Amino acid sequence: MPRPLATLDLDLVRTFVTIARLGRFARAATRLGRQQSTISLQITRLEAALDVRLLARSPQSVRLTDAGERFLAHAERLLALNDAAMADLREPEMAGTVRLGTPEDFATSRLPEVLSRFTHAYPAVALEVTCDLTLNLLEGFDAGRFDLVLAKREPGTQSARRGVRVWRETLVWVGNTREPAEEQPIGLVVSPEPCVYRRRAIDALARARLPWRIVYTCGALSGALAAVKAGLGVAVLPRDMVPAGIELCRDVRLPALKDTEIALIDTAVLSAPAQRLKEHVVRALSRLSQDEPG
Repeated sequence: MPRPLATLDLDLVRTFVTIARLGRFARAATRLGRQQSTISLQITRLEAALDVRLLARSPQSVRLTDAGERFLAHAERLLALNDAAMADLREPEMAGTVRLGTPEDFATSRLPEVLSRFTHAYPAVALEVTCDLTLNLLEGFDAGRFDLVLAKREPGTQSARRGVRVWRETLVWVGNTREPAEEQPIGLVVSPEPCVYRRRAIDALARARLPWRIVYTCGALSGALAAVKAGLGVAVLPRDMVPAGIELCRDVRLPALKDTEIALIDTAVLSAPAQRLKEHVVRALSRLSQDEPG
């Protein structure tokens, strides 16, 4: 007689998906607000229920097994259905429009999954997302064009008092894998003013007393990445947003770069949909950011 199929505990499934996304038990524990030993036990229980090994662990990292890769797609669908059902039953009339401003690189790397889960949970809420440079977004926010803005900022400065930090970015130099001659100015690929990364690159080179010149300026992230990939110069990017085909710079002259932050800024009075989006973004990103190396 065949063994009856087990009923999956969605709490265990959510722990598995969180570990799969973050790649480390410690980060998952921080995001879920639990002890690392607790989530380790949860994975053991889930693997026992499925009778397969989902994760291969080493002291340095965690990776999905073949069975884990197959189960991940099912797990994400289960959680999406659960979250959508809960939101529909708790707030079935939630509707409206939320105007969100965000830097382009963050929008293409971090936000798609976050916003996808929100729209599944609140299908009647329309999102108007605008991608621009941080200072332009802040000007638009002050002019009343946005309900929420994700903005890059310098940690520990006066501007850091505005908004709540939801992400911390470790910055790196990318491009030009060969080392140039010692006297050759460092060619920079930058966004137009105003741009936090442009300012960070120039300030770092000035403090290191290194010669530099801007060789390529482009307002679109795709255009800047194409210039870097073609070898026109170097650029500054968050480490975990460096795309395939772009290498870390090997020019030993380049100084280390300090971290930046992403903050969520909101208006004093938010509509119900905007408040829900704010809570969703903070919940999805804040705990993970706190566990990033600083």
